[in-house]
Amino acid sequence: MESSVNTVAIGFFFGVIALTLAITYWAARRSQTTKQLYAAGGTITATQNGLAISGDLASAALFLGGIGMFFTSGYDATLYFFPAMAGFIIMLGFVAGPMRKLGRFTFTDAAAVRLSPVPIRVIAALAALAVTLMYLIAQMIGAGGLIQILFGIPYNVSVIIVGGLMVIYVAFGGMLATTWVQIIKAGLLFGALAVMSIMALAETGFSLNELYARAAAVHKLGADLFQPGGLGLTQGQTISLALAIAIGIPGMPHILMRFFTVPSPVVARKSLVVGMGMMGMFYTMVFLFLGAAGVAFVTGNPDFVLADGTPRGGTNMVALHLAAYLGGDILFGAVAAIAFATILAVVAGLTVAAASALSHDLYASVIARGKTSERQETIVFRISALAIGAVGIGLGIAFEGQSIIYVVGMLYSIAASATFPILVLSMFWSRLTTIGAVAGGSVGLILSVGLIIVGPSVWVQVLGNPEALLPFDQPAIVSAPSAFAVMIIVSLLTREKHWDAPATQAAE
Repeated sequence: MESSVNTVAIGFFFGVIALTLAITYWAARRSQTTKQLYAAGGTITATQNGLAISGDLASAALFLGGIGMFFTSGYDATLYFFPAMAGFIIMLGFVAGPMRKLGRFTFTDAAAVRLSPVPIRVIAALAALAVTLMYLIAQMIGAGGLIQILFGIPYNVSVIIVGGLMVIYVAFGGMLATTWVQIIKAGLLFGALAVMSIMALAETGFSLNELYARAAAVHKLGADLFQPGGLGLTQGQTISLALAIAIGIPGMPHILMRFFTVPSPVVARKSLVVGMGMMGMFYTMVFLFLGAAGVAFVTGNPDFVLADGTPRGGTNMVALHLAAYLGGDILFGAVAAIAFATILAVVAGLTVAAASALSHDLYASVIARGKTSERQETIVFRISALAIGAVGIGLGIAFEGQSIIYVVGMLYSIAASATFPILVLSMFWSRLTTIGAVAGGSVGLILSVGLIIVGPSVWVQVLGNPEALLPFDQPAIVSAPSAFAVMIIVSLLTREKHWDAPATQAAE
């Protein structure tokens, strides 16, 4: 069975690579200017952008990690669902339209419209880099485990392969290639989830109650599998995680960049509505059907778990084992290839955002002060993509074995504490000063990253220390309010001075 499964999966795998490279070749011929590289020329429609948004958000972390987390912790996995929908509502009501109206290529463009551009671009770009690099870690963990289980090659080599492919997509195809890879990947992923959900329900005569009863019967938590508490979080940690997701999603730089790929603020809002609908279906299928199905059909099955009950390849691979149970070699191969396409699409979007922060926000706007040609900025963008790829590979190797959805929770804390406060106050509070924005953004960034480093996942599991300095990994309950408070207090105590016009003017 092992050889047969691998053969089919590898065939799908190379099909995905061929398709995505063909898209990159097509896009590379149409991505010669900075507007094409950063924003796909602003020509993407609402439906296309909505599908791409869902492709960005429906990541391997949520697909593989969500089902894996349900496998171990049950109902608490839905903590990644409800706050996320609140985040979409915040983005729809307050962020999408103003972002498209004020900005040009990155969220930093919008933040720098009325603040001193150099300092605000520096702190905003650093915050964007911190968020995107943390998200890259989550995707690399999923990629390493996925290719490892398909090919039987070492985890480190798997991560290097994915890192190399993402650099090719971004450096040559830019946002246009990234958008179409995300659109195609979204269609494939949602189709696969629908097929798996139907097949899982068919196993129990389309009785959701029976599916849940089977899951509870084989899980160590029993009936408590469907009750809160499986993650063992305190009330404060639960609130912190929910806060991080709810205001972290509207602060995700690679999602915010998607609003510049459409022609107007109205289209930006319409595309977000499409994305919200798609993500609602995604969360429903993952957490309502497939999480319980993974428990019911993978737990105790010797084909998929080791003697101690641990899933082969780790909990992040439960979704693939479920696909093998439901549809054998063919469904396993298809889902594995789609999961790989999911990783490629998301890491491409993240790399575009990180490379844009380096080339557009830091190099063109801060170092060169706007006195640079499009050709020079394009070269820096491509060099930045290569550097981000190398850093992503290194971090992916360092974080081997971490739960990918747990890493996502940590990156939301950074976005909630650093990028979101800068963005929302710069757009909606007229008394915000540059000094206040930089002070608050710095506090949010340093606190969120610092508290994550001294928490259990990094301090103990990555750095190898015997005991964490802090007992929690989700610092948003501390870092996000601190960032807002510092921004407001410092702004009230200072006055905005005159500054030179931004090097990059806002879009008309």
